[in-house]
Amino acid sequence: MANLSTKIKMYCDANGVSEVDFMKDVMLQDDSDGNGAYIKEWNLDIAQPTDAQLSAQESAANTEEANNQVRATRKAAYGNIGDQLDEIYKDIDSWKARIKSIKDNNPKS
Repeated sequence: MANLSTKIKMYCDANGVSEVDFMKDVMLQDDSDGNGAYIKEWNLDIAQPTDAQLSAQESAANTEEANNQVRATRKAAYGNIGDQLDEIYKDIDSWKARIKSIKDNNPKS
């Protein structure tokens, strides 16, 4: 199940809002009562989503979260950009093979 914040980002993106600041634009709260997080405050120029609209974003949000994990794994495996540039300079074919292997072992959804 996707995080509420991810579903909100997907909803906003689908409605023309590409950036959401969860400190100013949308404030979430979890009262630790077992009901999970909810929207406490909505300060965007688009309508606050209904539960049904957020549920409709579940699949896209799950994919986004899975891809974010893949991106983080790939980034760690790629290594420092300076080291990569040095590797490219010394042997670009070896670098290409290494990067391809990382991508093949960590596919996006």
